Amino acid sequence: MRDYVEVPGQLVLRPWSLRDRDSLVAAFKEPEMGRQADQPVDTPTAAADWIERRAGRWADGSEYSFAVTGADGVVLGNVAVGAVDRVHGIGWVSYWTTSGARGQGVATRACVALADWAFEDAGLFRLELGHRVNNPASCRVAMGAGFTIEGRERQKLVYDGTRYDVELHARLASDPFPI
Repeated sequence: MRDYVEVPGQLVLRPWSLRDRDSLVAAFKEPEMGRQADQPVDTPTAAADWIERRAGRWADGSEYSFAVTGADGVVLGNVAVGAVDRVHGIGWVSYWTTSGARGQGVATRACVALADWAFEDAGLFRLELGHRVNNPASCRVAMGAGFTIEGRERQKLVYDGTRYDVELHARLASDPFPI
């Protein structure tokens, strides 16, 4: 199973490493990003823990997280397929980009590459993802990466005491390659 993927458009997907600690701390300082972490990522030590948790999940096959970098090695974001269900061949896709990488197609290209990797290397058949309905940028990423809208989960997520609907998307290994 490959752990390094080159993406057309000068991107690379690779495993997270301890050299990425400062990039992670900077990324998670953004208010919206802080909500996305399973634990605070506000120090180099916390970032190292975040990286180690992902390495452990990679090793046990439950999640595959990739740092998305430019050709120069600068971290631009993360793409991952987690909640891997080997019985049914299903995984849950997530993604984020640093503020400087947003609006440049980084997340979309990285998600296309991640999906191809998940189908070819990880042997999955169905990939699912969800985003808050008030996040049109995330919807554009999902649609651009070939994920079809399948429905809505009402008031699924809560942030700062407010509930949000989530729009569900999926992509199958048998779906056409996104243009």
